[in-house]
Amino acid sequence: MPLFLIERQFAEQIEVSDEAVRAVTEVNDEVGVNWLYSFLSADKKKTYCLYEAHSAEAIREAARRAGLPADVVVEVDRIGPGSVASA
Repeated sequence: MPLFLIERQFAEQIEVSDEAVRAVTEVNDEVGVNWLYSFLSADKKKTYCLYEAHSAEAIREAARRAGLPADVVVEVDRIGPGSVASA
């Protein structure tokens, strides 16, 4: 399944509760996207999230239903140790 990186910008610092995580996960399940993990910026006003989804539109739909911004949605590919063949 394709991977997407989502940048979300918030006007105020965010605090993420267990309840908020459950609510987002429920919406994601309804839409068919899978939240893998997120990073929170030091100022707590941006998140960078990695998702699996069939399309960028599915990501945007899940964000809309959850009431979250999805300012930048980029399809990405995984690289890292062992993922690139040596010459």
